[in-house]
Amino acid sequence: MTWRPWLLLFSILPAVYAGDLEVRVAGSGTAAQLVCALFASEAGFPVDSSAARRARATATPNGPVCQFHAVPAGQWAVAVVQDENHNDRIDTSFLGVPTEAWGVSGNVRHALRAPRFSEAMFTLTPAQTLALTIEVAK
Repeated sequence: MTWRPWLLLFSILPAVYAGDLEVRVAGSGTAAQLVCALFASEAGFPVDSSAARRARATATPNGPVCQFHAVPAGQWAVAVVQDENHNDRIDTSFLGVPTEAWGVSGNVRHALRAPRFSEAMFTLTPAQTLALTIEVAK
């Protein structure tokens, strides 16, 4: 059997072109269930996470953390909801105003509209481990 260098190349490519993202959540209650959604585009951002990668926060001594592994390099945005009724989405009033605590990357918050993807966007570079802190509030 001969050694094939291209096998080695293909075995390391995912590690070179993917990174890890750690989302620390501040301002949430200790018993809250937090759901983080990682968006690759503006589609659904920040409310409809059906097209996004989702993760639930795990408790750590420094507060809750959502982790995303092997995230391709590129532009991303994160939305976080304190899911009080465990339905995996942000609930809103009949006027569209969130009734659960929420936050987005960059901690963008407007009084009369939801943040846009372009306002909350950040860049993840190859093989990078990025840590964000998102503040959630109603």
